[in-house]
Amino acid sequence: MLSWSGIVRPVTIGVAQVAGVVVGAGGAALALWCIVTFAVTGRGTPAPFDPPRRLVVVGPYRLVRNPMYVGAGLALAGAALFYESWALLAYCAVFILVMFLFVVVYESPPWGPPWRSLRAVLRTGPALVAPTPRRGQASRRCLICGRLQRTRATLSAPSGL
Repeated sequence: MLSWSGIVRPVTIGVAQVAGVVVGAGGAALALWCIVTFAVTGRGTPAPFDPPRRLVVVGPYRLVRNPMYVGAGLALAGAALFYESWALLAYCAVFILVMFLFVVVYESPPWGPPWRSLRAVLRTGPALVAPTPRRGQASRRCLICGRLQRTRATLSAPSGL
């Protein structure tokens, strides 16, 4: 498929190719570590039809909220380095942007419409967690970090967004 799109294997192996293999292998290893952690600790899979049955906050999930996306991005960046391809690098950048927006807008949207969510995340970071709710307010545990969060029904958009 790469040769069909005009990307060909380099004739010689140089520094860029070695760096690409190292970065790509690191990304693949991270993704594999995530899958094993989901299977062993979470007792499930990364697939939406068989998600983990237990909260996974160990291994790579202790350091990064979505390490599978990071691993896939690193694998793409490694391929771009190996092939010395600007097109693959652009694809990697688009992948990272789409995954960031997917996490912000779909997986963990803060309050309000997506454009407000994106503004809030750009100001405070992707993990907006409300403080422990007051008595009488509905709450739920975050599937990612395990902290209590107020439900949307009890919240209004914070001022200033």
